[in-house]
Amino acid sequence: MSWEAARCALDPEAVRAALGDAGVAVIEGTDVSDAEFVAFLERLGPLTFTEGEASHPGQPKLNVVSNMGRKTKPRSVFHTDTSYVSRPPAFTALKAERIPEAGGETVFTNQFDALERLDAETQARLKGARVLHRVTGVNPGDGAETETWHPLLRRHPVSGRVALWLSTPERCVDLELADGSRVPQMVAELYAHSTDPAHHWRHRWKAGDIVIWDNRCTLHKADHSAVVGDRVLHRGMVGGEEPVAA
Repeated sequence: MSWEAARCALDPEAVRAALGDAGVAVIEGTDVSDAEFVAFLERLGPLTFTEGEASHPGQPKLNVVSNMGRKTKPRSVFHTDTSYVSRPPAFTALKAERIPEAGGETVFTNQFDALERLDAETQARLKGARVLHRVTGVNPGDGAETETWHPLLRRHPVSGRVALWLSTPERCVDLELADGSRVPQMVAELYAHSTDPAHHWRHRWKAGDIVIWDNRCTLHKADHSAVVGDRVLHRGMVGGEEPVAA
């Protein structure tokens, strides 16, 4: 593994700097309410919400990520949040509410690193490619966006670095190269490359933790394979821009 998350204070400028450098920021030992959590995220930008998901009953700008009351483990695969809309969220943040006795880590990959690990010939072939992202897992309702073409090689609006930007193959249903040829099977190959376990970084949750990541250059998933006890997190998302091709 060649990268890891940055540790920083609960300060918007420190978080922006950390995200621009590492893609994931960890803020330890916080003791903030949901209202304070929302107020902090709003200092990073206007909040957004995934249509079709249920909001937190006491805070409509947040939703709850929980394993409580479930007979089966929640399903989780590496993905970037809500990528099927024209302006996907820039940042996602989780605030720890209940930490399980064991397990329940959140796992990340760095997509700048994923692109750099491809050979030069493959990188050249992917220049100008685009991917069709389609909604999965939620029902956004009538009139909501459900699919969008996005560039596969995405230039970060702050750092200028280029990421290999895709999501789970269930959501990335087609891939078109710059010459117009369609090679949807490449999605699974690039996804497997991106999520190589040798290049994961895992966050082991502790009470008071807040973790924020940049959806423009990371993939993430929850590891539910060995959870013992209740796992409850509150989630907020900061809106983003239309992806820019590299």
